[in-house]
Amino acid sequence: MYDDNPQADSKPSGKAGVPVYERLLDLFEAEGIKTLFGIPDPNFVHLCLEAESRGWTVVSPRHEAAAGFMAEAASRITGKPAVCFGTLGPGLANMMPAIQCCKVENSPVIFLGGQRARVTEQRVRRGRIQFVRQEPMIQDSVKYSGVIEYADQVDEIAHEATRVAMSGTPGPCYIEYPSHVILEEVDATPVPAPSRYRLTNQGADGDRLAQAAKAIMEAKNPILLVGHAVHTTQSGAAVRDLALKMNCPVIQTSGGTSYIKGIEDRTFQYVFADASIDAVEESDLVVALGTELGEPLHYGRWRHWHDNEANRKWIYVQQDATAIGVNRPIDIPLVGDVRAVVPQLTRALGEGRPEAPGLRRFMKDGADELAELAAETLTKSDGTGNVATHTSRFIVEATKHFPPEGIMIRDGGASVIFGWTYNQCKPHDVIWNQNYGHIGTGLPYANGAMLADHAETGVSRPGMLVTSDSSFLFHIGELEVAVRKNLPLVCVVAVDFQWGLEVGVYKRTFGQGTAETGTHWSDKVRFDKIAEGLGARGEFVATADGIGPAIERAYAHIEAGGGPSVIHVPIDPKANSEEMPKYERFRTWYAEGTQ
Repeated sequence: MYDDNPQADSKPSGKAGVPVYERLLDLFEAEGIKTLFGIPDPNFVHLCLEAESRGWTVVSPRHEAAAGFMAEAASRITGKPAVCFGTLGPGLANMMPAIQCCKVENSPVIFLGGQRARVTEQRVRRGRIQFVRQEPMIQDSVKYSGVIEYADQVDEIAHEATRVAMSGTPGPCYIEYPSHVILEEVDATPVPAPSRYRLTNQGADGDRLAQAAKAIMEAKNPILLVGHAVHTTQSGAAVRDLALKMNCPVIQTSGGTSYIKGIEDRTFQYVFADASIDAVEESDLVVALGTELGEPLHYGRWRHWHDNEANRKWIYVQQDATAIGVNRPIDIPLVGDVRAVVPQLTRALGEGRPEAPGLRRFMKDGADELAELAAETLTKSDGTGNVATHTSRFIVEATKHFPPEGIMIRDGGASVIFGWTYNQCKPHDVIWNQNYGHIGTGLPYANGAMLADHAETGVSRPGMLVTSDSSFLFHIGELEVAVRKNLPLVCVVAVDFQWGLEVGVYKRTFGQGTAETGTHWSDKVRFDKIAEGLGARGEFVATADGIGPAIERAYAHIEAGGGPSVIHVPIDPKANSEEMPKYERFRTWYAEGTQ
C-alpha cells in the first residue's frame, strides 16, 4: 500500500529559511522517497551532499540514461514516485531514452534537469558552453514540465510534478533547476502530507461497487486479469485476498508477470500458458486490474476473447477515467486507485463465492505444462557436443535456481520469449521493460530495484538478471555500480554473439542462407572476463548441467561477503533464432490495424 504518512504536516524546521535544494528534499521526503540517482555536477552537488547526510541512498551511474532506468525500477519496487537528475545539456540529452521509456511504461519518475542561470539563458548570444533549451526537447515526453525560475515556486512546482506523475495514468514529469535558484532561500514552512495537495487512495463509487460484487457472485466462470499496476502499486497482498474471495483463475498480462504470494498455483501468463487460453475462452466475467487492456491482450476483444464476447461482462478497475471504454466496452467501471478499490471490492464480496468450476483443472494443467516443458528440454542440446546449450535449457536451468524471495530482472529479445514459456520459477517481484520494448535496461533496472528495495525495507534481497548478450552490452558499465554497492546480484547471460530475434526475422523474411546483415558481432567477447575487469566475479559455463551449480557458487560467494557475479553461458545461435516457442502468439501483439 502507498504510505501516506505523516498524516499531519511536518513540524517547522526551526530555521528562518532553507535553500531551495534542501526544500526540494523536504518535499520529496514527504512522498517517502529515499533514493536519488544521477551524476553530480555544480547544479546538484549541494543536493547530493544533503541527501546523503539525511540517510538517502545516493547513486551515481556510469551513464545518465541508466540513472533514469534505475529511478524507474525504484518506483516500481516501492510503489512510490522516484527522482533522478541530469546535468544541463548532454546530461539531459543522455536521459531522453529513460524519459521516453517512463512515459510508455507509465512510471512516475521526476526528472530534475540542471540549467544555466536565467540571465544567461535569455541573452542574445552565440557559442554558449554546454547549453541547449531543454524544456522544448522534453515536453512531449512528460506529463508535466515546470521551471523553478524563482525560489518561492519550489513548493508549487514540486507538488504539481508529483501530483501529475501519480494521477490518472502515472508517468514522468520534468523539473528544470536553473543554477541561480539553488542557494536562494525559502521560508521553512511545514511540509504538507501528500493527501493535502493531491488525491491519494481514491476509492470507487459505492453503487458501482455493489453492481460489481453482484456480477461476480452471479458469474459462473469469472477470471481475475492482473496487470502491470498491481505490481507497481505494491497491491499484491490486497489482490490475493480478492482472488481468494473470487475463487477463480488469475491471468497475468505481459506487464503483470510478478506472481502474488499465496496464489501462484492459480496464476497463468496470458497466451504463453495454455491454461490461460482455456480460462479466457470459458470466462463469462473478467475483473481487470491495473492494465491498459493493450495490444498484448488483444485489447480484450480479439483472438481468445472473441468467440464468447457476447456472454462475457467486464469490470474494470482504472485510476484514469479517460481510459474507460477506449480499447473495449466496459460493463462496470470502477474508477479509482487499485490500492483502495481492490480492498473495497473484497469487502463487498462478503464470504466470497464458491470455487469456479474449472479452477482445479486449470491449476493441474498449468503445473503439468511446466513439468512437461522442463522434461522436453532434456531432449535439446546441452553443450556437451558440438552444439551449444539450447536456449530452452538455459532458461530452465537458470530459473530453477532462482532464490525464492529474490528479485527477478529480465532483459533481451529471443531469450525473453523463451523465458515466457520455459520459466520454472514464480518470482514475486519481476522487473522488465514490458511495454516499450527497450532492451538494455536490465542491469540498470537491477541496480535501481535492489538499492531502492534495501532503502525501503532495510533488507538486502538477492537479485537475478537473466539476459542476452546483446542486451547486456548496452549498459554493461553499470556493473561497476553493482560492484561499488556490493549488490547480491547474479547476472546469467545467454551468449550467441548475435541479435537473435533479428536473425530470426531475416530467416523468416528471406529464407535460409540470407546474409543477415548487421546482426552478428565479435565472438571473442567474454562476459566473465569483463566482469572481473570491473571488479565482479566471473564464471564461464559451457554445459547446461553446469548452470545451476554456477549460480549456487555465485550466491555462496555473495553470502561469504563477495559481490556480484556474471555467468557467461554459450547458447545455440541457430536454435535461439529459429525455435522461439509460441512465436506466432507473440507476433499477434503487433496488430498493425487489424485489432
